[in-house]
Amino acid sequence: MKKLGRVYLCALIVFLYLPIAVMIEMGFNYSPYYQLPFRFSTHWVDELLMNDDLIQAGRNSVVIAIITTVIATVLGTMAAVALHRREFPGRALLRMLLLPPIAIPWLIIGTPMLVMFYWSGIGRGFHAMLIGHVALAIPYVALVVGTGLQIIRTDLEEAAMSLGSTPLHAFFRVTMLIPRIVGAALFAFAVSLDQFVISYFLATPGFTTLPVRIYSAIRKGFTPDINIIATILLLASMALVLLFALFSHFGARNDRS
Repeated sequence: MKKLGRVYLCALIVFLYLPIAVMIEMGFNYSPYYQLPFRFSTHWVDELLMNDDLIQAGRNSVVIAIITTVIATVLGTMAAVALHRREFPGRALLRMLLLPPIAIPWLIIGTPMLVMFYWSGIGRGFHAMLIGHVALAIPYVALVVGTGLQIIRTDLEEAAMSLGSTPLHAFFRVTMLIPRIVGAALFAFAVSLDQFVISYFLATPGFTTLPVRIYSAIRKGFTPDINIIATILLLASMALVLLFALFSHFGARNDRS
């Protein structure tokens, strides 16, 4: 039974990562039509460096992701503290309302968001995408930080403040919550960087993000330079997820100690 489980796990990993490996390999294949045999070449890297539209879309994605990370981390952390440390009417309802943006498909969220922005006069573009990305990232931050707050001893903060520590110093250093906040920020960055649906609904012809640009290129027929930029995006996302897991592990270890 254990051998069967290992075989199943290996097959699942191959099923998930084989297409990614093929995508990366074809980005370094000289043929523009993905023809075999494979001939290694960095030609498509050079083509990507000359593709101003893709590079600009990548910059837009990174800028939105960084701003989203800062805003969502601050607001999400504040929301987590309020929901776990303060008593006020409707607290249980607000906790429940954090889950739907994560569980509901982004396509369902993007449609009413577009309608609301249109009728409210906000419109589409950078500011609209930023609001949408922040709105989707805040629940992730609040849940990650809130999970850490549930297992943190408040008496340690009180003891630190009684010995002269400031409330902010006690909150961030004594409780060892910084690793979880950093992990939540990395998670928010990855969510924003990979966001397609909201960006697709709220993008304008003059301003778009990398996932939307890749989708548009695929519809018209694309060359392997798309594979290169997709590989960069994929590796960046995977690195952020690994960093998130790393920081979360450190936070859990400190909590147990």
